[in-house]
Amino acid sequence: MATSLKNTSHEGLAQVDHFLEEFPRYLRGQRGLAENTERVYMADLQSFRQYLADEELGLADMDRQTLRGYLAWLATEGKDGQQGYARVSVARKLTVVRSFYRFLVQEGLFRSTPVPSGQSFKVKVAKTLPDFLGQREVARLMDAPDESTIHGIRDKAILETLYASGVRLSEIHGLNVTDVNFSRNELLVRGKGSKERLVLFGKPTEEALRRYLNESRRDLVSKPTQALFLNRYGERLSRRSFEKLVHRYSTEAGTRSDVHPHTLRHTFATHMLEGGADLRVIQELLGHSSPTTTQVYTHVTKQEALTAYLEHHPRADEPAMRTIWEDSIEEPEEQVSTGKDA
Repeated sequence: MATSLKNTSHEGLAQVDHFLEEFPRYLRGQRGLAENTERVYMADLQSFRQYLADEELGLADMDRQTLRGYLAWLATEGKDGQQGYARVSVARKLTVVRSFYRFLVQEGLFRSTPVPSGQSFKVKVAKTLPDFLGQREVARLMDAPDESTIHGIRDKAILETLYASGVRLSEIHGLNVTDVNFSRNELLVRGKGSKERLVLFGKPTEEALRRYLNESRRDLVSKPTQALFLNRYGERLSRRSFEKLVHRYSTEAGTRSDVHPHTLRHTFATHMLEGGADLRVIQELLGHSSPTTTQVYTHVTKQEALTAYLEHHPRADEPAMRTIWEDSIEEPEEQVSTGKDA
């Protein structure tokens, strides 16, 4: 792909800066661009440089996954660390990166451009970009609840569950205590048309759910109920309450004010895709039906879904969790109590 370009983070940025200094000559001499256009190109490339610095990447790290990550970063937090660029700006910055790598090919750094072409890399930046959070935004959101209170412990478990599993608002609202399987780190959810499916969760979610059940729910429950997430009256938490708490914590975390439970569902899917998960596995985990009746149905086995989740979800790839999941296949299920001792 390229000559020897694997460097330390500092050396990698020095190399980026060197070619950024040379790029205007290419723009003026071979592209014949106007001075104002040249300034726009160079400003756009500063965004790319910032992303490489933040992620400790170099020019040789460009591939489909890196480009996806860069576009996601631009759309969510690339503007000032708090918000993303408009879709037209993202599209322009993508064009500039492609031009920059064509210049690097000419300079002999690559035999051919490693940037996916417009045809093979289908990023629909011309349409509305999906509303999802960057991984740093997710981390801030997960840290927002005050875990010294029973409601904060509950809310932490809710946020972790939404992001870890990609469930719909209606699905998390309908969860019962008996739907939680800690032996396999699975949730049994009921989707559209009352269709049941299993979704997975990782170590952070397991810890949050266990703490909620052991420390918070037992104080909230006032009468026998199967409902997993309870309000202060001991009743099933309403859909509106889920929406309000996600909105409140996203504001407190300094992400965006329009975050909705479905935003975390989009975020789950986006991060799985960025990690390289197969689209059909993600569709299975999300509970999506086939888009057309003529599409050949591809069965996703439980093991395929498990393997993809472990490999591609940011909060699941932990050695301890891999052991738990793989060992649990042959072990009896662990039951969860629904009473005061839950």
